[in-house]
Formats: sequence, C-alpha cells, structure tokens
Amino acid sequence: MPTPQPLNSPALRLHPFRAVHYDPLRVGDISGVVCPRYDDIGPNRLRTLRSRPHHITRLLHAENARGTAAHLDRWLRRGVLVQDPRPALYVYQQHTGHEVLQRGVIGALDLPCNGESTVLPHEGVQPHVVTARAALMEGLRAQPEPLLLAYNSATRSAEGVIDGVTHLPPLATFRTGGITHTLWACTTPEEQAVVAADLAPHQALIADGHHRYAACRQLRDRHGPGPNPWQSCLALLVDTSAYPLRLAAIHRVVSGLDADKAAAAAADVARVRPLPAGARLPEPGELVLTGAGRAWTITDPDPHALNEALTGKPHQWRDVPAAVTDHLLLAQAWSVQNLPGAVRHVHDASEATAAVTRPGSGTALLLPSMTERSVRELAGAGVLLPRKSTSFGPKPAMGLVLRVLDSR
Repeated sequence: MPTPQPLNSPALRLHPFRAVHYDPLRVGDISGVVCPRYDDIGPNRLRTLRSRPHHITRLLHAENARGTAAHLDRWLRRGVLVQDPRPALYVYQQHTGHEVLQRGVIGALDLPCNGESTVLPHEGVQPHVVTARAALMEGLRAQPEPLLLAYNSATRSAEGVIDGVTHLPPLATFRTGGITHTLWACTTPEEQAVVAADLAPHQALIADGHHRYAACRQLRDRHGPGPNPWQSCLALLVDTSAYPLRLAAIHRVVSGLDADKAAAAAADVARVRPLPAGARLPEPGELVLTGAGRAWTITDPDPHALNEALTGKPHQWRDVPAAVTDHLLLAQAWSVQNLPGAVRHVHDASEATAAVTRPGSGTALLLPSMTERSVRELAGAGVLLPRKSTSFGPKPAMGLVLRVLDSR
C-alpha cells in the first residue's frame, strides 16, 4: 500500500553523487570482484574470495580500518576503482532473461533527524556490530555498500524516467548465480528532479542494512550538525508497487538438540502434530520442526506460556513467527541459551532440512514468511521485530557502487 507522509512532514530526499565503481578495463569481468551479501557467504568461501587481489571482500572484511583505507586509496590511484566525473543517480536492475527481479535507484539519502519517520527500521540491532560497521566506514571515509530500502509510490511518476535510463548504454553489467546485474547513470538534472520528487512524500522501509543504517546515524551524530557528507547514506530505493521484493523467513538450526525430544518438549507449550510425508514449508500460523527424517507441525501456542515467554515484549510479537520461535520454543521449551553458535540462522529451507537429516545431527525449525505489509505496519507503529525475522531480496551485489566521502 502507498504510504505517503502527512503534509508538512519531513521529506525522503535522495541526492545525486559521484559513484566509485570498478573499471572493467582494469579488472576484467566484474563478477570476479563483487559478491553477494554477508549472509550468503560462509567463512571458507570468504577466505577464498579475500585471496583475490582486488575483491571487494578485502575492503569489507579487513583486519583493521587503517589497512582497509590503504587498499581503497591504492585501488583508486591505480585505476582499479574509478570515480564518475559528475554526480548522478544510478538505476540498478537485477534480471533473469526478460524477467526483472528488482529495479531501483541508488543515491545519497538524507539521514532523518530524531523524531522523523522517513526511514522505518523493522529489526533491532546489536551494538557491537553497529560499532564495527561505523569503524569500517569512518576508517575508509566511504560507504561501501548501499542500504536496501522499499517504498510504495502512489503516483509512480519516476517510472518513465527510470525506464528511459535503462535504454542508455550501461556503466556496468555482469552475471552471477544466474542473475544479470546492470547499472546505468542518470545524469540529467531534470530527470533527477523527477525521481527525487516521486520519492519525497513517502516513507522507506529498511529491507536490508539495519546495522549499516544505525552505524551511519552514529557517524552523523559523531561528526556533528551542518553540511558534511556524513549527513547522508548510500541507499538503493526500490518501488515495491512496481517491483515487489521477495520476502522470505530465516530458519533456525540447533545442532545439539534431538528432534524427538524437541517435539515432546514443544507439546508442553503448543499443539504438535506429526507430518508423515516429511518436512515442508510452513503455512501461515504454523512452524515445522524436523530432524533425522521426521517432521512435525507446531501450532496454537498456549496463551499462558506465550505470555510468560514474551513478558516485557510488544504485544504484537505474539503473532510474529520469529518471536514465538526464539522465546517460547528455543528459550523456554528447549532451554537453548542465547550464546554464539548455539543457533544457526539459515535462509534456505532445503539447506536447513538437509543439515539435520542424519540421526544426531540436530533439529531444524522452519518458519513461515511474513508479508511486507505486516512488516511495514509494525515498523510504522514503532515495533521492532526480533533479529533474523525477515530476509528481503534480491539484495544488491556488494562492490557494485561505493560512495567515497572525501569527494562527493
């Protein structure tokens, strides 16, 4: 649904900037130096990617910010990375064949001041992760990857401009994982103004990048008021009325938990029924527990047990699958401690199921996905979901566009 802001409210402002990006004449196929988001890279894969001389993971996963900044400066001097000569908004598209999976606009987005609601977070953050993200950006003097933001345009007046830009020669195009990524520059001030005006009345929901958003706000506050580049952040805005994002759940895998014992304990706090045909994706209002070739549905949590598990939490969490999972089942029924490594978060249901097929390999809990509308309504009411509640996509490739703050 469109979510225009009330009259006289702060506007969602996206500005052109001079992007820094890889030069294909210097690095060759760009797919060899960019990569998916953090959640799609395991530690072994990350080590492999960082061994490549100019791979973006050398900037995003370096040992210290000073060494990372040296990499960035060296790549700029050598022409591995180049900066566009004039400010632009950048149209970014992901597609398979003729099917457009996602199309949006990348720019420098004004960070809202306290009390403004132009940008809506929907998940909480971990302070130590925010601190690490802020240290990386401050050390680099750059914002190396955009937030992914969703908005619903009431007029879609920018659609014609964006479509026209996609008929220009692209700045970059590459293919990874069966998806083609293409980037174009919108450099005409009149067209930039049309896009900005279409965005201004709306609220943007953070689909991906809560920690980076919090880190950008932290750096904005640290560098003080007044005109400076830390007042805005690199962002990709997608009009989901035209290009709906995929919204999936994030599943839980507990390696030390026997599935039969988990099902028996869950029956104390909810309704548990066997699934003779095996694990499947859960329907709304149910969870699917699986392990060692067996599977069960979990529905109808006991109201008293749920109230006890969610004491002090927003009342809306009672209908949030991740809240029921983490607080009623993991913490209360199964006594799984909230320690690093105790629970593995897996984005693909088939991968989660496969991880627990052998006897003794643990238990997987499959969650149903929420809808963008319900996430947006909760965010608009100021209700933050538990961490790892949602997975929006497709996410932008890391390394496609950087914003270097020393020269806007």
